[in-house]
Amino acid sequence: MAANRDSIVELVELIAKALVDKPEEVSVRTVSGDQVRVLELQVDPSDLGKVIGKKGRTAKSIRALLGAAGMKVRKRYTLEILE
Repeated sequence: MAANRDSIVELVELIAKALVDKPEEVSVRTVSGDQVRVLELQVDPSDLGKVIGKKGRTAKSIRALLGAAGMKVRKRYTLEILE
């Protein structure tokens, strides 16, 4: 199952790097909880708006993809965007 978790992290990294101007500043960290694995996404402060999007639509879309990918591997994931 470790390979599945890594592929989920890679998915979030890939999406975030495609959205931002400074892809080298993108990092995703996994925090495992009892029920849910939390993915903490950190980007350059100047790229924060690009990851969140207008009215949070981009962040909501990333979370939807994360939910669908999590269903595939039978795990629950949530995304936290760190400032």
